[in-house]
Amino acid sequence: MFENKSPIIIGSDHAGYILKEKVKTFLKNHNIEFEDIGTDSEEKVDYSDFGIKVANAVSKGKFERGILICGTGLGMSMVANRFPHVKAALCNHIYSSIMSRRHNNSNILIMGGRIISDSLAIEILKAWLDTQFEGGRHQVRLDKFDKIDFESLKK
Repeated sequence: MFENKSPIIIGSDHAGYILKEKVKTFLKNHNIEFEDIGTDSEEKVDYSDFGIKVANAVSKGKFERGILICGTGLGMSMVANRFPHVKAALCNHIYSSIMSRRHNNSNILIMGGRIISDSLAIEILKAWLDTQFEGGRHQVRLDKFDKIDFESLKK
């Protein structure tokens, strides 16, 4: 279980704070190292500030994987996927979590703290941590993503 135990960077806005704390407890209980970049309360903040920090760290290779949580997951998803080499997946059910890893090699898991229950979030997280990328034809598709990223950096 959870073969890849490389450190994970995690962040949330105020709407995702409570779920983030539950996710952190799960990670601690499974000896998975993480760095929490905030927020540290339910006081209103801009989701984009935390999405940028996590996505930038994953994009630059400082962390292999990240987790982002906001109210719906939509805002975090939009900001994270603007970064080169980030494949952020909004997963509010288990199947999408599995497929985001198996076929898309997602490196940031995004969940909606106001959309799913704590117990479902943990099951989604377990599936995401446990599922390996299949590679092959799926890698060919992902290589096209990287080509877009490099082309956009040249302009």
